[in-house]
Amino acid sequence: MLLLFTGLLVYATIHLPARGDPEAPMHRKENVVGDPVAGAYFIGNAYRDAATPNMVTVILADYRSVDTLGEVIVVFTAGVCCLLILRRRMYD
Repeated sequence: MLLLFTGLLVYATIHLPARGDPEAPMHRKENVVGDPVAGAYFIGNAYRDAATPNMVTVILADYRSVDTLGEVIVVFTAGVCCLLILRRRMYD
């Protein structure tokens, strides 16, 4: 089973673009249908929009803040549920 998985990983990596290839799909400014790619906007305008030199901080805190807040709420709710379940078992 491990050999099958290793073979699948090797097969998948053979078809990846070369490292640093400027023609790789991740470097495109437009997708296949001609619409602009969001990543190109984020990279090009991160400092101008937020005046923060760290691009990752700008993307997580400014562009994706609502999504990040949703993820934090989900993790917090799961933690509270786990505490309530464990607390209930301690008193039974």
